[in-house]
Amino acid sequence: MDRIRVLLVDDEDNIRELMKAYILREGYLVYEARDGEEAIKLQHQVKPHIVVLDLMLPGMDGLEVCRLLRETSDVYIIMVTARGEEGDRILGLNEGADDYLTKPFSPRELVARINALVRRLTNEDETLRFGELEINPLARSAFKGRENIELSSLQFNLLLVLASHKGIVLSRQQIIDKVWGYDWSPDDRLVDVHIGNLRKKIEDDPGNPQYIKTVRGVGYLFWGELK
Repeated sequence: MDRIRVLLVDDEDNIRELMKAYILREGYLVYEARDGEEAIKLQHQVKPHIVVLDLMLPGMDGLEVCRLLRETSDVYIIMVTARGEEGDRILGLNEGADDYLTKPFSPRELVARINALVRRLTNEDETLRFGELEINPLARSAFKGRENIELSSLQFNLLLVLASHKGIVLSRQQIIDKVWGYDWSPDDRLVDVHIGNLRKKIEDDPGNPQYIKTVRGVGYLFWGELK
């Protein structure tokens, strides 16, 4: 895999420089943007694997940047916000963010999340087939019949984890551990929102899912005959 490219989008120079210093130590390439327009331009130029995106930006805010990124890319987006309210987090996730951090946060936590993602990006395995649904970890692609399913990096990781544990009920904390890959207290809404968005992509009827089933009080179960 190419050397990992990380785009930092934050108008506060000191915060951006601090994040950059820690990420560079891991051997990743780092690009910087101070506002949304610069971020969109760099996205097209360098095609980063990961975007760390501040919600409160001058001019175009982080939510609008997130929407525009999602129109053309499946880049992994970590939304950063000074607000701790659940509503802001859910709004960001629904606009296409894969994860979030609330300021103030430890740069080590950000690096841990990036490292966990990189391990998943470089993981290769054989193709999984469940009826019309086909999941190819090597190509990081999913098809339903002949139709390509457009998934973000996070959505693909989530689908792969669930499908790799077919017939096994995974709790929300287990899903966080396996998909996000860091030691973090359970956040039911983080998992539930992403499951809901994934169902919209792969299920014929998201309200009556065929593949991803809810086990009340426990978590989620992937169901389907492996071909």
